[in-house]
Amino acid sequence: MILGIDHVGLASDDPAGVGVFLAALGMSKTDAGIADAYGVACEFWQYPGQPAVEVVSPVTDDSSVAGRLERSGPGLYHLAFVVDDIDAELGRLRGHGFVPIDARPCAGAKEGMEVAFMYSRRPAALLIELVRYQER
Repeated sequence: MILGIDHVGLASDDPAGVGVFLAALGMSKTDAGIADAYGVACEFWQYPGQPAVEVVSPVTDDSSVAGRLERSGPGLYHLAFVVDDIDAELGRLRGHGFVPIDARPCAGAKEGMEVAFMYSRRPAALLIELVRYQER
């Protein structure tokens, strides 16, 4: 089951510049990490108690975001939803026309974070991320 919005992802090759922009908006950097499976660095910015803005930037030439930056430049990248069961949501959303990007969930950029991406070309050309946090 989808429990809510976890974060909005922004793609950028200038995370420091985006950080200045988000700080000017009154947001604080709350977490950061590397998602090795995707070759990206991630910074999480937010207002207390609100969904985060995740700044996603490449750390390898073949990172998952490099092609997107080359084609479209920086900007909105994905919407991430917290779920209680990634596998169940992958199956349910597949039935609604979403195409899985990941064959299996992968480790995310935060400790205890498990993620999987899906895409739907129509009606919104939307990349979504399913996020589950393991009990700590």
